[in-house]
Amino acid sequence: MSRWILVAEDEGPLGEMLVDNLQLESYHAELVRNGPDALQRMERGGIDLLLLDIMLPGCDGFTVLERLRHRGDDTPVLILSARSADRDRIRGLELAADDYLTKPFNLRELLLRVDALLRRRPAPAAGADVLKFGDNSVDFRAMRAHTFAGDDVELTATETRLLKLLAAHAGTVVSRKIVVEHLFGTTAPLTVRTLDNVVLRLRKLFEREPAEPRHLHTVRGLGIRFDP
Repeated sequence: MSRWILVAEDEGPLGEMLVDNLQLESYHAELVRNGPDALQRMERGGIDLLLLDIMLPGCDGFTVLERLRHRGDDTPVLILSARSADRDRIRGLELAADDYLTKPFNLRELLLRVDALLRRRPAPAAGADVLKFGDNSVDFRAMRAHTFAGDDVELTATETRLLKLLAAHAGTVVSRKIVVEHLFGTTAPLTVRTLDNVVLRLRKLFEREPAEPRHLHTVRGLGIRFDP
């Protein structure tokens, strides 16, 4: 199952380059460009690794890391910083950063460090072949489901991939951008209606009251949240 990486970097071209290269390595990657947005995204959960620049606007990377650890968030953090002084490295480690890499860095070295940090952290169990929720059962491998109403149905590849993606981050809002790119590719428009139709069909299959869903929630302006 793909792991989710948040890149907190205020230098646009560098941040976009990191996201592109992480995606080429089959990771899911998101970019935020300031400290408050990094904290807000981390609070929503579902992130397996944070690449954290120190010189962030709003609040710097050290402050972000300190607040994360203070609220009990143990997500691995790899600091990326132009600061190479010992005092900065020491401060990062004192705040429980997992690694520290100075800019400019070798991309291959960064990717190897990312891989090493993620191997230390077990992947979420939500990637299992069978998902059960609300008297529904979904077999991802067979692309079939047994619904609360007692029906056995076949699922399309798109429906299966969407459910698996959402289940891997249950309780977390998955942004519409991430969902669209995961299902339809990076060139698909965010307004693609196919996604809305897929969600409507899944609600009809798995929700006792599709108009008032308990499991598949659309969060206006943000994305989709799955609550098992």
